[in-house]
Amino acid sequence: MLKKQLRKLFREKRNVLTAAEKAKLDDLLLIQFQTVDLPMVSIVFSYWPIEENKEPNTHLFTDFLEFRLPELQLVYPKIDSATGTMQGILVDDDTRFTRNYFNVYEPENGEVITATDIDLVIVPLLAFDQQGYRVGYGKGYYDKFLAGCRGDCIKAGFSYFEPVAAIDDCHDFDVPLDLCITPQAVYVF
Repeated sequence: MLKKQLRKLFREKRNVLTAAEKAKLDDLLLIQFQTVDLPMVSIVFSYWPIEENKEPNTHLFTDFLEFRLPELQLVYPKIDSATGTMQGILVDDDTRFTRNYFNVYEPENGEVITATDIDLVIVPLLAFDQQGYRVGYGKGYYDKFLAGCRGDCIKAGFSYFEPVAAIDDCHDFDVPLDLCITPQAVYVF
């Protein structure tokens, strides 16, 4: 299937989830994530889930990582629409977040962390395929950012749904995931 078709299909699949179903799926994602044998990570890039899009609750995953790794540093995206790029901003308990024009919560300010310093990126997605390619929201911010990460940086996705066989219109600039977690399995690419 094409990305445009997959975006539509998986948005519809998410939209019919009830709050109780979504909460159960989030719990199952966390259980699967807890089985992953991650190398030591010290800087994790995450994102604030958009409630209206019924995105997986990334706060559960980062809370687990912070519990397991007390010295962990969290980084969240800040988008620059003028340049079409995204920066990673170091956050802490005192960081204030505001919604941008894409309805994404981003830090108001903070120290910029370069992509090469990040050990793990939690990547938003609507769907993914059996090769690790994903369908995002179509703006390309994450692929541009991921292209600047180190080769050993882990790119992880979380999906309520199993992978499709293939995304038919992947491009050279699409950066595949290293792993994707679903309620039923952990896919390693």
